Amino acid sequence: MGLDVGTRTIGVALSDPGGLIAGGLEVIRRSSKAADLARLDELIAEHEVAVLVVGYPKNMNGTVGERAEACAAFAREMTVRHPELKVVLQDERLSTVAAARTLLEADFSRKKRKQVIDKQAAQVILQTYLDGQNFKR
Repeated sequence: MGLDVGTRTIGVALSDPGGLIAGGLEVIRRSSKAADLARLDELIAEHEVAVLVVGYPKNMNGTVGERAEACAAFAREMTVRHPELKVVLQDERLSTVAAARTLLEADFSRKKRKQVIDKQAAQVILQTYLDGQNFKR
């Protein structure tokens, strides 16, 4: 499962059982920490997730800023909450840009892009991780 963790939303993506292709699943509109985590718990159980890939938004120069720190803290919390999962931070620089480009090429309206961009970004994050794992095979 791939996550694009933002301040207002969490984009969620899943891979196929073989770990080759990522697909967007949903966008969680953040309301409270408890509700956000409860929804993620449901998805993890429902889809029998083994690996959680959390986007890690480093700055373009490779430094770690406030958003990356928040994502790392979120990943640490998920590790404590789900010790059975492998939790991985995946560099996500330009993932939202890539997602937006894909949606523009698919001729999505501005309104529709806004509704799905976080899910698409999670898909890009997860696909980047999967590609790296499949390259090692």
